[in-house]
Amino acid sequence: MSGGALTGLHYADARRLRGVFPHMTAVDRVAVIMTAVTAFIHLLCSPYYDFFGDELYFIVCGQHPAFGYADQPPLVPLLSAGLYAIDPQTWFVRLPAVAAAAGLVWLTIALVRLLGGGNPAAWLAGLAAAGAPMLAGLSAVLSTSTFEPLAWTAFAYLVARAVYRGEMRALLWAGIVAGLSLETKYGIVLWLAALALGLLLTRERRSFLCPPFWAGLLIACVLAAPSLIWQAQHGMPFLDLVKASRSKNIVLSPFDYAGRLAFGMNIVLLPVWIAGATAPFLTSRLSQARFLAIGFVAVLLANFWLHGKDYYPAGAFPAAFAIGSVALERIFVTAKLQSAYLALGLISAAISLPLVLPLLPPAGLLAYEARLHIAPPRQFWFEQRTDLPLTFGFQFGWHGFVAQVAQAFDAIPPAERTGTAILVDDYAEAAAIDLYGRAYGLPAALSGHNQYFFWALRGQTPQNVLYVHGSEAWDDSATRPAGASCAATLFLGRTRSRFAPAFEIGKRMTLCVGMRPDLATLWPSLGFMY
Repeated sequence: MSGGALTGLHYADARRLRGVFPHMTAVDRVAVIMTAVTAFIHLLCSPYYDFFGDELYFIVCGQHPAFGYADQPPLVPLLSAGLYAIDPQTWFVRLPAVAAAAGLVWLTIALVRLLGGGNPAAWLAGLAAAGAPMLAGLSAVLSTSTFEPLAWTAFAYLVARAVYRGEMRALLWAGIVAGLSLETKYGIVLWLAALALGLLLTRERRSFLCPPFWAGLLIACVLAAPSLIWQAQHGMPFLDLVKASRSKNIVLSPFDYAGRLAFGMNIVLLPVWIAGATAPFLTSRLSQARFLAIGFVAVLLANFWLHGKDYYPAGAFPAAFAIGSVALERIFVTAKLQSAYLALGLISAAISLPLVLPLLPPAGLLAYEARLHIAPPRQFWFEQRTDLPLTFGFQFGWHGFVAQVAQAFDAIPPAERTGTAILVDDYAEAAAIDLYGRAYGLPAALSGHNQYFFWALRGQTPQNVLYVHGSEAWDDSATRPAGASCAATLFLGRTRSRFAPAFEIGKRMTLCVGMRPDLATLWPSLGFMY
């Protein structure tokens, strides 16, 4: 077996083809099989459960087209709203997430081939990209994080093409990838800085002298400009979100942080990404990939130091998987040993994927967690322990929540109802009311949370407020926003749900009649980001 043999690729065909990814235009059976299986599994899961709370929010944001929003660039909201307008079903709206999961596997194997890996390395890297629970979970729903692993890997692949093959035009495409990613989520900035550091610290620093490098950088800036200009015009609310996130996220110890990454990336495949971080410094065969290894380690260290969520650096792992798979390919002395390791990785993936993909009904998932003695990890310090993982729980209860708010709204006397606004705690609740409340005749929801704060009263001039809230800190009776007084208050019940997160259950629904000062006066004090 030769680790550098590009088995299954037809060089004559590849030389005749032109394009951004000429290496992948030839038939690669491993890539085709792994990509197809990944797409099938994600497509199979996508119709289950309801929309994730963030998905509802993105849809509503996209229904209000803009060059940016308080807490994210515009691409995912606009895409979500467009798909929802065509067919408001989860499986259809999540088709881009299915494509992102499949595309990640394809690109990871492409990077393996570029580094000189053969079929054993391709199978291993493909399994890692498809079967790492953290990576699979990011593609379970359509969110701003869904495209990060794909974009980060595409950027790494294109820069590697310039380094390995001298195809400097690939840097122009890398700029396009970076620019589009910045219109999806700003997190790629960390990866760009880390890879720039990797290039600077290796002989590949000569890339900085190449005109396509600066042209690619200019392209990225131009593509990202609309969202950044929107942020500047609105006081850079995203920076407030970053500050708030650092204070709300659970601060992990080095041991806990490493443990979450190890299990999140498939514990059996831990040696693969460790090899990806170290092999370029141990063998001349992979020395040109040192800039990728440095970037990978830099991202992990920066995220830990910044107290980011454990999944923030997930996009850097496919590159490490690709390098590590190529490195380990020559270590395995027999085909049987390779197959045994792949089988162990596949078994580990099969055990863990039901914890991140909706493969089981809720009751079945709870039983599965109990059988494995696994409790969903917490991401936020204020998050109470819930039965289902937050990524699943946040897909439950939205229709019931809106129906319960509608029931409370209908209980308001007709004379008072016409001048009553609905104020809720967070953007997911507000978005659920906006999307599902139309069937009940509910007015547009109001919230001080993130983008909803910028939309303010949405054309309403309410004298009364139906306040749906979970905080007891607004005042002693928890019946109105702080600083407000009511001519009368009426408690109308609490929300309930079986599988929703604990912080979405038991919300008080209180009517404040004749609020003074009015909501418009109080509004500047209601805004918050997290």
